[in-house]
Amino acid sequence: MDYIIYFILTIGILVFIHELGHYLAAKICKIRTDVFAIGFGKRLIGWNRINGFSIGALPKDLDQQGYTDYRISLLPLGGYVKIVGMIDESFDTSFAKEEPKPYEFRSKPIYQKLFVISAGIMMNLTLTLAVFAGINFIQGKQVILSTTVGEVEFESFAYEAGFRSGDKVFEVNGVAQNDWEGFLSSLLIEDIGSDKKVKVLREGEVVEFTADGKILTDASQKESLLSLGGIYVKIEKINENSPAEKAGLQINDIFLQLENIKIYNSQNVIDVISSNSGVEISATMLRDKDTVYTSVTPGNDGKIGISLLNDFTGEIRYDSYGIIESLALGVSDIFLYTDLTFTSLGSVIRGDIEFGAAFGGPVKIAQFAARSADLGLISFLRFIALLSLTLAIINILPFPAMDGGHFVIISIEGIFRKELPLKLKIAIQNAGFILLLILMVFILYNDIINL
Repeated sequence: MDYIIYFILTIGILVFIHELGHYLAAKICKIRTDVFAIGFGKRLIGWNRINGFSIGALPKDLDQQGYTDYRISLLPLGGYVKIVGMIDESFDTSFAKEEPKPYEFRSKPIYQKLFVISAGIMMNLTLTLAVFAGINFIQGKQVILSTTVGEVEFESFAYEAGFRSGDKVFEVNGVAQNDWEGFLSSLLIEDIGSDKKVKVLREGEVVEFTADGKILTDASQKESLLSLGGIYVKIEKINENSPAEKAGLQINDIFLQLENIKIYNSQNVIDVISSNSGVEISATMLRDKDTVYTSVTPGNDGKIGISLLNDFTGEIRYDSYGIIESLALGVSDIFLYTDLTFTSLGSVIRGDIEFGAAFGGPVKIAQFAARSADLGLISFLRFIALLSLTLAIINILPFPAMDGGHFVIISIEGIFRKELPLKLKIAIQNAGFILLLILMVFILYNDIINL
């Protein structure tokens, strides 16, 4: 249910912003809009200035005299603005039988047509920049000044890539690494899908190895490849009358070992406790500067009634930015993720990485939307911004039925100063929708088999 709610919320925000761009541009150019729809297909609910709020479809004989019907439709997979005098998602061609009206799209100059078509993309880019810049301005940036790797389990992705517990990374592809985020970017984002030469300090010796690009790509789709070293797990909260309270555990106690298993992160704690329901387990804790040995018996639900907090023991630098710097960093982020998108597409075309590893559809969007929301508002907003950028990139491609396809057709008409035949436009639009439908089915199939 969380996946469904966050999927609808995410898609709703993105579609609304995109279509709002087309709608506002049409109003600026004094072009009539009949429908502003979130979703496709059957009209569920809506409002217009003649009918007011209404449920279900509008009367077929309703005379539209310049108003817009704002509606939510059945299929929450997109949306559209029905612009009078334009071949769009509605495939309405009734206007072609009459002479162009001043309020129709087809009667406007080329520059206004191009403005209306590209306005959705511009709104998506504006949303992305606003979120990126806002996060930079409000939150700043936390830079973890460490490249030391935490626990690496045997036969894990990280192990197969060549990493071992405690590795201190010096270089990736000959470039020095000084902070954790920069290291992960060099390893997983730059030249995605390619092998990476890594140099580390391991048990006092310099070791060099090549991390396989396919392993790195596969690992990045599993939420994380490497954990940061220097993380300790402490108790943030203890419930009253819980097994933890009865065992004498205290707030700010740090987990060192459970059942002789060394603790590297909160997931280690959860795994040990949940797998020992009703069984007494030993616990080695650090309390202030003292080591405490105790035992605790998880309840039948596999819990001991505590909240955990991961803390980092190393050096952290906090950078803050003004408005201009925040905007500049936002623009830089847009270029970075745009380059990453096209690099990923190129890797898919070359066969370096699988399609499902680089791109996702409704199921993957729902999963990542729910996960980002669980991490907090900032994380969810960043996810929205990244999807908004992706939507802008997809729409700018010169593909039939996309904004980029419309842009190309209008540009051709402007060059030759003549509209393309109506039947040709309909054929292009139909072909585009068929190809998009096939692509959507393929992406959904990849989502399901990669669950």
